[in-house]
Amino acid sequence: MTLATIPRYDRSGVGVIGDHAVVVGASMAGLLTARVLADAFATVTVVDRDRLPTEPVARRGVPQSLHPHALLEAGRATIEDLLPGCFEDVISAGGVITDFAGDVRFYSGGGFLAPGPTRLETVSVSRPVFEHVVRQHVSDIGTVDVRSNCHCADYLLDSSGTAVEGVRIRQGGRRRELRADIVVDATGRASRTPGWLENHGYPSPVVDEVKIDMAYSTTFVRRPPGDRRTYLVPPSSPRTRGGMAAPVEGDRWIVNLQGVHGERPPTDREGFVEYAASLPVPELKQLLEDHSWADTEIEHYPFPSNRRHHYERLGRFPDGLLVVGDAIASFNPVYAQGMSVAALEALILHHSLADGLEDLASRFFERTASTVDAAWNLAVGADFEFAQTEGPKPRGTAFFNWYLGRLLRGAHADGVLTDAFVRVLMMERPPSTLLRPTILRRVLTPRRRLDRSESSELNPRQDQPSSVGAR
Repeated sequence: MTLATIPRYDRSGVGVIGDHAVVVGASMAGLLTARVLADAFATVTVVDRDRLPTEPVARRGVPQSLHPHALLEAGRATIEDLLPGCFEDVISAGGVITDFAGDVRFYSGGGFLAPGPTRLETVSVSRPVFEHVVRQHVSDIGTVDVRSNCHCADYLLDSSGTAVEGVRIRQGGRRRELRADIVVDATGRASRTPGWLENHGYPSPVVDEVKIDMAYSTTFVRRPPGDRRTYLVPPSSPRTRGGMAAPVEGDRWIVNLQGVHGERPPTDREGFVEYAASLPVPELKQLLEDHSWADTEIEHYPFPSNRRHHYERLGRFPDGLLVVGDAIASFNPVYAQGMSVAALEALILHHSLADGLEDLASRFFERTASTVDAAWNLAVGADFEFAQTEGPKPRGTAFFNWYLGRLLRGAHADGVLTDAFVRVLMMERPPSTLLRPTILRRVLTPRRRLDRSESSELNPRQDQPSSVGAR
């Protein structure tokens, strides 16, 4: 399920069905979940163990926050529906409007993709700014209470052992219980829910783990105002190195270098530039050499594996408990899917709440699985281009990688193919749209024959009768 296949948010479709909901974790997934729950519950409490900053700065609980985060079209459109005016505030805070068809140079299959025929706008900004704006919008909802320095110690299980009825928290040295109709785990990859289930007699979800052994390093350089150039050069077998640069607030580019299967981008300036020089395009090295650096630090972050918990397969699960975001699945960050998947999950929860609380978890997990499938198969499938990648391979990966490789090579000269690919990448449309007859023809027809065909369509032969003035 993608933006095109999930009905949009409709406030009138959900009424109040409970008194109190608790969200554990003020992550992007947690904040968007709280926004949706505010329609269905009289009050919502978000608890986070971090001291949540009052300014747009990185926080300890999001160690990857100083690295690039992109919001795909599926996430942008959904968040704007949930929090009207959010992106106006992001732009006011310095967010840069970029056009994927005009500003973004995407290197894949041995060359840059041709510009697409249609403008595809998005907002480029750092994670701290975006999270700050979203948190402020959610906090401004009168029935939502976002609490800092508040640690969730445990879930409260009812006397029958079949339903979660709140959380036990620790805040400022005090312990107390928060009763709730529903508790949502939005604590990310560190989620303790699988272990908690096992300790309380429930099956723990099967976990798929695909090891990519990725690491990335990030810094910032000065950017001339108005320069919106963006470069994407992801690793692609057999090349295990990649990089990207995107405009962000403060007249800066965020520059990120990536490595998979043992490659480790350096954290010293000289090594960072040398690593950029090893990429198949010169643009990233030129940005680093031609512009002053806005930061003396180079941040480093490891990402060992994609990980997915199959909650949708569980036969037993306690009532009153849900899991969202990276606590369900986390993906290779090169593909920037995390925040947009979280937004779509919030949208699915919105529609699930319209049918009440009964059997909510199984309905939600089942509906979410297809959205996770789309993101998982795209990210993991690309990771399996590398022979060193380990883990369960999605069915059809070999064919899809062959087909996608052919499509991307064709997209070097065909903006229509670029547009089709980008809309799938941005989770606007499902991957199946890449197999539509109009796209299939452009992928499988040899380029010269396709060029001649299109030329004849635009310039019909002179000996053919013209329809102009025909009787």
